Amino acid sequence: MTEPAWHILPLAAEQTRSLAECHIACWREAHRDLVPAHVLDAFDVERRAEQWERNRVRYPGHTHVAVVDDAVIGFASAGPPRAAQAVTPLELHALYVRSAWYGTGVADDLIRVALDPATPCSLWVFEQNPRAQAFYRRHGFALDGARRAEPLSSAIEVRMVRDPMPHGDSAPTEAPQDTR
Repeated sequence: MTEPAWHILPLAAEQTRSLAECHIACWREAHRDLVPAHVLDAFDVERRAEQWERNRVRYPGHTHVAVVDDAVIGFASAGPPRAAQAVTPLELHALYVRSAWYGTGVADDLIRVALDPATPCSLWVFEQNPRAQAFYRRHGFALDGARRAEPLSSAIEVRMVRDPMPHGDSAPTEAPQDTR
């Protein structure tokens, strides 16, 4: 078996700027048909890097990055749910991969590292993103009927929930897909 070209690591201070660049690029690549252009154009790398650094310090170990050379090509962030009406003790807050890396297994590796298969988990995903929903279904998630408006765009998000996985099995054997 060939080693992947990327490494999955806990977010470190020297990676926050590259993570911010990746985060913004991922939103632009994945959501250009769902989020108004003016919202995507307004993202600021410096501000996003500062936010990621604050999160890194406040929530150590919650964010993992996929790195090739020194560039972040994807990331996953999970932790306690943000909303009061939480349905699981763990929430996948974000999982993104640059479009050039779709289908390579980066997203599968990130979700395996970010989530404990023994812990129930929930996430929110755009309703109009069937590719992401298919990825999460392959990883044991199912729609639970909850919906909400995404704060930046007012696009509708749907909640997906995963029960504990049997035998710690967190990944399918099918071909990898992109997320969100």
